[in-house]
Amino acid sequence: MNIKSLLLGSAAALAAVSGAQAADAIVAAEPEPMEYVRVCDAFGTGYFYIPGTETCLKISGFVRVQVDFGEDAVDNRDDDPDGSSDWDMFSRGFLAFDAKSDTEFGTLTGFFAIEADTDNQGHNNFKVDEAYIQLGGFKVGAFWSWWDKGLNGETDINGNDTTKFNSIAYIYDGGTFQAGVAVDELEGVTSKPNGIGVEGIVSATLGGVSFDLLGGYDSEVEEGAIRGLISADLGPGVLQALAIWSSDPNAYWSVSEWSVAASYRFNATDKFAITPGAQYFGDIRNNVPFNDAWEGAGPNEGFGNGDAWKVGVTADYQITEGLAARATVNYTDVDYDNTFADDDFVSGFVRLQRDF
Repeated sequence: MNIKSLLLGSAAALAAVSGAQAADAIVAAEPEPMEYVRVCDAFGTGYFYIPGTETCLKISGFVRVQVDFGEDAVDNRDDDPDGSSDWDMFSRGFLAFDAKSDTEFGTLTGFFAIEADTDNQGHNNFKVDEAYIQLGGFKVGAFWSWWDKGLNGETDINGNDTTKFNSIAYIYDGGTFQAGVAVDELEGVTSKPNGIGVEGIVSATLGGVSFDLLGGYDSEVEEGAIRGLISADLGPGVLQALAIWSSDPNAYWSVSEWSVAASYRFNATDKFAITPGAQYFGDIRNNVPFNDAWEGAGPNEGFGNGDAWKVGVTADYQITEGLAARATVNYTDVDYDNTFADDDFVSGFVRLQRDF
């Protein structure tokens, strides 16, 4: 019995030692550290840090569905060369990427936006909306110029059809005072291949009033234009006005020799606003339909003695957060001096847009 007990005890001891060694050999793997996406509030809302970097990225965009109506509505969007339809429905997608980081030279920005329209199966287009690099006040790339800024509403014409260029610009921002200068490539805008334009702007803001004075010079046609725009908070809305003068048709302004416009955005409620507007055009172009794009200053395309005026109203309604509707209707009356038959027409659109 003693020998049997000894053998059993030895076996139990060996099993215990083996079990202990086996337990020591199994080591649980340490989980790899997980890097969560961090919110970046240094440049405003919507930015987050790209994991592993100190660069902040914001992704935004919209989806739009719009119905245009009016004289040759489809032709005005280059989707119907015959201009045979006076109404048209299309959809648009827009996506923007904005990357920012702090450097010893100021904020470094890389911005890229794409836009795609679909009218029907045979008419779709995809294009780069903007693509530029900005370091501090220095900006280079393809971006919308200062001529793209206009009045509230959808009635005014504040620049030519083309207001986006490949440009080199410098912008000084002093808070209440800003100034900028830009050199624009005008190839494809004027009728000549080596077009260069120069823009300059000064802006000031004081309380609820802001003002900017903008000028542009087209070196190919050796003509220029200037524009002043003022905006003021007034009552339950915003009153705006602009004035434009051009020495002759050029890449920045070619509709008429001079023009004045005004609008008032009345904020009826937090969600609903209505904006009436009006514009007058003095000495419109000769031998060119009023609403045609600028394609260079050829013979007999200078300003004449005719005039035109336009009135309209725009309504905006914020349906819910991220979803808004806009509708506008405008009446335009054109009196040519002796080149074309006088014309008048109604135009506008109805839009539904989801922003994100």
